[in-house]
Amino acid sequence: MKNKFTSLFAPYSLGENIELRNRIVMAPMTTWSANPDGTISDQELAFYERRSRDVGLVITGCTYVTPSGIGFTDEFAAYDDRFINSLEKLATAAKSGGAPAILQIFHAGNKALPELVPNSDVLSASASKAQAGDFNSGKTLSREMTENEIQATIQAFGDVTKRAIKAGFDGVELHGAHGFLLQNFFSPLFNHRSDRWGGDLENRMRFPLAVLQEVKNAVYEYATKPFVIGYRISPEESAKGGLRIEDSYKLLDRLISSGVSYIHASLVSINESYPVENSKGLRTIELLLNHIAGRVPVIAAGKVRTPDQALEALSLGLPLVAVGKGLVINPEWVSLAKSGRSEEIQTALDPKFVPELSIPDKLWSVIKASKGTGWFPVRDVR
Repeated sequence: MKNKFTSLFAPYSLGENIELRNRIVMAPMTTWSANPDGTISDQELAFYERRSRDVGLVITGCTYVTPSGIGFTDEFAAYDDRFINSLEKLATAAKSGGAPAILQIFHAGNKALPELVPNSDVLSASASKAQAGDFNSGKTLSREMTENEIQATIQAFGDVTKRAIKAGFDGVELHGAHGFLLQNFFSPLFNHRSDRWGGDLENRMRFPLAVLQEVKNAVYEYATKPFVIGYRISPEESAKGGLRIEDSYKLLDRLISSGVSYIHASLVSINESYPVENSKGLRTIELLLNHIAGRVPVIAAGKVRTPDQALEALSLGLPLVAVGKGLVINPEWVSLAKSGRSEEIQTALDPKFVPELSIPDKLWSVIKASKGTGWFPVRDVR
């Protein structure tokens, strides 16, 4: 019987000489599993090795570009050359299954953890409090960055790109989604500056575009083989006065004209998310794809747990589908879909199988602690 998921396994070119064997991307996922010194742990390496075997592309969880940028406890670091060896280990593990690997880089902005940043000094575009969420209390007030701090942070993104190149990655992804620093500058909710870094839309785009240019400069100077630059975006903010998709269209246009290699849209649900102010028209991903119009490849993430859901996403015109929790639960997700055994793919984590799944202990602890929040689906075993 013909496998109905054949289109999931068609090859795809992400950029010049970056060939993907299929359309499934391992989504970037924080595992809270670094060693105390910020280096990658053996358990995290095993997590990537197990899940990289069959996917088309691996995008790592985010790493922070300056000490003030840490957004999660036990997050692996990249802000200094002493972490290059750690990054090399991660690149080797992420590429061990034969797929290209991209290092996601970020600064947490007003979501940085005050207990972990120097002097508890949380930095952002303006003095603001992050929106409360699963991993942020929303109580910490950030400080507005100075001109020198902005310039140093832009430079830090370039420096980490150089380390990613040295470590053997095939690209970097700028994490401009989820309310982190790049989005803090772009968002009218969190950017209240009156200088050239804030105010109107053009000024609010200045910081992410400056970061992109710095990263491009590093690639031009240090890369000796094809190296892609992606940008992850949350197209809208649900709060009143927040980003709307029309704002994101303008940033997308500028990112594309400035040479970004691909766009990665982070959505609540690829197949079910609609714009904040119009829930009866086209889905958000359809609007984004229509606007981008094939100018660059697009990846999207959002509640794809099964091959049927991935197939639906592709049917909307999306070329690449990111799978996150589905791969945590099912490390062999791709091979099960490809071999006609998709009915074996689980959509909730069964605690009794955790020891067999190469899930880091700290990640499992976070999953257990989140019970009842809806963040991670866990099977209720009685």
